[in-house]
Amino acid sequence: MLASGGGGDPYIGKIMAQRAIAQHGPIQLVTLDELQPEALLLATGMIGSRTIMMEKLPSGQESLLACQYIAEHMGRPLSAIYPIETGGINSLLPLASACILGLPVADVDVMGRAFPEFQMTTFYLDGINASPFAVVDENANAALFKAQDSLKAEKLARAVAVNMGGSAAFAGYPVTVDQARVSGITGTLRLMWRIGVEVQQARDGRRNVIETLATLLQGIVLFRGKANRINQRSEGGFNYGTACFVGVDDDKDSRFDVLFQNEYLLARREDQALCMTPDLIILLDEETGLPILGERLCYGMRVVALGVPAHEKWRTPRGIEVCGPRYFHYPDDYTPVETLAAPATGRSAYELVVGNRCRRHPYGCGVA
Repeated sequence: MLASGGGGDPYIGKIMAQRAIAQHGPIQLVTLDELQPEALLLATGMIGSRTIMMEKLPSGQESLLACQYIAEHMGRPLSAIYPIETGGINSLLPLASACILGLPVADVDVMGRAFPEFQMTTFYLDGINASPFAVVDENANAALFKAQDSLKAEKLARAVAVNMGGSAAFAGYPVTVDQARVSGITGTLRLMWRIGVEVQQARDGRRNVIETLATLLQGIVLFRGKANRINQRSEGGFNYGTACFVGVDDDKDSRFDVLFQNEYLLARREDQALCMTPDLIILLDEETGLPILGERLCYGMRVVALGVPAHEKWRTPRGIEVCGPRYFHYPDDYTPVETLAAPATGRSAYELVVGNRCRRHPYGCGVA
């Protein structure tokens, strides 16, 4: 739900996590308060084109080797694994890796969603380096980087992943618990669990899943449409494209586009922006309410597009500089989704954002 169309196919990660649990027992989820302040945490997952990942499946050993290389390089034992993002295979592969390594999973991530590049983290906003950063392929070929900053680490690791066939496993952003507490986004795994529980309860009770999600995430329905053209290509370790939709129901006779680079980054109605990065764009199957990955979009799909306010750290000037629309060369200055969508829906920005006046937004955007 929070992958914004990216993060790699979660089904693959689900199978890997289930197999790890069957062989090694339950996965332990811990809060940062349960760990020592100087304990070492490490992120792991997949890097590369999502489309290629669907054909070039990881075995799981790549991630284990990457984690071991980082621990050996640093000369310190790992205390816990954490996901770099809350979406797709990169929210599940860390669980499988932690289970096999006999380590707990820390309830923190550094995106609060999925983003296409590895410097797009709240750690990077605070100057924390992704290095040392390891990349390992299915043949155990490995590269270890010590880059000047996270942006350079992203560029080096991406180039290696391309030469490893377009996708590989990574391990990086080794940090202490204290660093994660200050610069990470805590509680995101429990938020994902809560989303799963509420969606399943809505499906079992035959309630509207999309309304359930919109209420939980204080999201805004951007449009309802049918896919009539999908253009996408793999290039430089990314999946680029545009998905075009014709409106249905109340949006009939309107045209909508969603632009993506691994993740959905910009939604437009007739070339007018409706939602833009870093806010989340979630495309949901109209019948099931389940999210649709960018690589699985196809002609004729009927979708409901949901816009969700990003975590407050991404709405700062530095956050917008790192992953706002201008970074991706879109000709728009960042505008919050609740402001963009208000004219299109006929509701005020206040009405759109405030679903429950007594509850804070789960992403911490400060809306009471």
